[in-house]
This record gives sequence, structure tokens and C-alpha cells, in this order.
Amino acid sequence: MMVKPTALRFATYYGAFYLMFGAFLPYFPRWLDGRGLSPEWIGWILAAGMIGRTLVSPIGARWADRAVRHRDPILAFAIGSVVVFALHIPVDSPWLLVVLSFAAGALVFGQIPVTDAFAIRAARDHAFEFGPVRAFGSALFIVANFTAGALIDRTGTESVLAWVIIAGGLMALAAAWLPPGHRPTAHVPRPDEWKELRRRLAGPLGLALAASALIQSGHAFYYVVSANAWTQQGISGAMVGTLWASAVAFEIAFLWLSGRGWLGRLSPAHLMMLGGLASLVRWGLTALSPPVWALFPLQALHALTFAATYVGFLRFTARDMPDDQTALSQGLNSALSGGIILAAMSTLSGYAFASFGVGGFAFMMVPGLLGLVAAFGLHRVSSLPRRENID
Repeated sequence: MMVKPTALRFATYYGAFYLMFGAFLPYFPRWLDGRGLSPEWIGWILAAGMIGRTLVSPIGARWADRAVRHRDPILAFAIGSVVVFALHIPVDSPWLLVVLSFAAGALVFGQIPVTDAFAIRAARDHAFEFGPVRAFGSALFIVANFTAGALIDRTGTESVLAWVIIAGGLMALAAAWLPPGHRPTAHVPRPDEWKELRRRLAGPLGLALAASALIQSGHAFYYVVSANAWTQQGISGAMVGTLWASAVAFEIAFLWLSGRGWLGRLSPAHLMMLGGLASLVRWGLTALSPPVWALFPLQALHALTFAATYVGFLRFTARDMPDDQTALSQGLNSALSGGIILAAMSTLSGYAFASFGVGGFAFMMVPGLLGLVAAFGLHRVSSLPRRENID
């Protein structure tokens, strides 16, 4: 099957980004642990990254909605990420790491909503499927999981930072190769633009943001301390990488199939309801310290807790938001799901792990349940007739 050039460029960028992210996300807490930081400090440092994401993502998204070239914010954030990662090399002071984590979170996570919005537009304009392109990134996430986990076992936690810097350089090169994404006409602000956004926030957009942010924030304990928690249970770094990789493998399968058959017909609310239900099962059972073999089917639920929720909000953005607010809505989602709420849950996770060990996974059922309620509310609102259809 012929791969369209535009799709290839986006797939290359997603691949490079997740090659970096696949080491950064699960193993950066291990690097911090290797520098002698306590679980409480690790929670605060990672929370600072989430706060950086919260403040910068909407700004970058608004830039992308109005930029002459949609590629520019992505490239600027990618180059900035590499610089910030390099600045980590000589640092072991927790206070300096809080500052650097804030910058890294802003620059790394700030790329995600901007790229997703750009890729969705390009997929529509150039007639290629977004799901397989994004799935290629998840495949490289698996490669990073396996390889970085094995490197930690062989060479220690400092290999994490080296991997992230090198992969970040590849990410910056791939960002430069993205299509420019020239805006056909200059952006002209509509007089009722902010009024319309406020109306959407008070209705479906607000419910979609709440559902996505709450369900995704339930991954906080998993992201922040699962590697350390499972290592304390005697699970090797390579096996931790395998567990993470298995979750992403199911994520890839879901993304690949998300636009086809009955999955392609599911509403945004239904997709996020699936994510909320799966989070109750996944985090509740993982908190019981199951053996390694039982962790694998629980990791398979990542296809729903993460991927279904992720696709659900993307589908809501594509169907229900105007083109000049797609990146902004994605940025708001990133600021909430990976920022404010995830930062709070990340901070809680450090203390929960210090007090309850792996049992702290159970706390993640709370945002999952609240997100499920919000998704059900979105379903109820979406079932009502639209204003323009009422005589």
C-alpha cells in the first residue's frame, strides 16, 4: 500500500517523539530516584512538569490556531525540549529539578495537542487515516520501553537522560521535516469567538474536557511510581518495560482500528464511557499486587483507559469544534488532562506510594469514576437536539 508523503512526515515525527517519550514517561522517575530524590520530591518534581504543561499548552495551541505555518510551534517546542534535557545533566538539587521539570513539561507536552490538531487537519485535507499514523508513534514507544529498560538494568539510571537527549534531537529533526502547514488565509478573529467558546465550555465541551481530564489523570500513579513500585516487588527493569510495552501494544491496536467498523461509529461520549469503566477495573485490581502474569491482562485495558478516552476527545474536537478552535480545545484538554488534574494526582501519588505502596493504585479509581459520570453527562447532552435544529 502506497504511503502518502504527508502521512509519512507525520508518522516520522510521531515516531521520533514517542521514541523520546517512551523513555521519558516511565523511566524519568527512575532517573530522579537514581539522583537520590525521595518519593515525595519525585511527586513534586513531576507535578511541576504537569503545571508547566497546564500553563503553556493553551498558549501554544492558540499560537498554532493563528500561526501562518502550523509547524512553527511544534519545531520551537521540540528544539527547546532538547536544550532543557541537556540542562539536567549536572543537576541533582531538587529545587532546580522542579524548575527544569516545569520547563520540560511545558515544552514536551506542549507539542502533543498542537501536533494532534495539525495532523487531524492534514488527514482530512490529504485523505489519509490519522489512526495508523499515530499508532506508529506508539510502536516506537514500545521500542523505547524495551531498550531503555534493558539499558537501565545494564548501565544504571543515567542512561535514561542520555536516551532522552539523543531521541529528542531526532524529534527536532523530524519536526523540521513536517509540512509547513501554511494557512490559506490570514486568521481573522470572529467577534463572537470567545462568547461561543464560553457557551461550549458551559455545555458539551466542558463535559468532554471533564471526562477526558479525569479519566486520563487516573494514570498518574501508573506514570509516576509504577516503575519504582514494581521494581520493589522484585520485577526487573526489562520486565517493567515489557509491561509498559504490552499496554502500548493494545493501544496501537485500538488506534489502528479506531476509524473502522463499529469502533468508527462510536460517539465521543461512548468512547470515554468505556475508558471510565475500564479505569475502575484496571486500577482497582492492580492495587491488589497481582503476580506478573496477571498484570498483563490488566495492562491490556490501556486500550480503553487511555486510547478510547484519547480518541473520544479527538473525535469530539473533529465533530463539534470549529476549525479555528481545534488546537485550542486540544490545548485545553492537555492543560487539564495532563496538567492541573494530573499534577494534583501526581503529587498525591508520591504520598500514596510512600504510605501504601502499590495499594496506592486504588486512589486512581476516584477520578475514573468522576470521569465516567462526566462522560455519561456528555452522552445525555449530545442526545438532545441541536439548537439549530429546533424551530
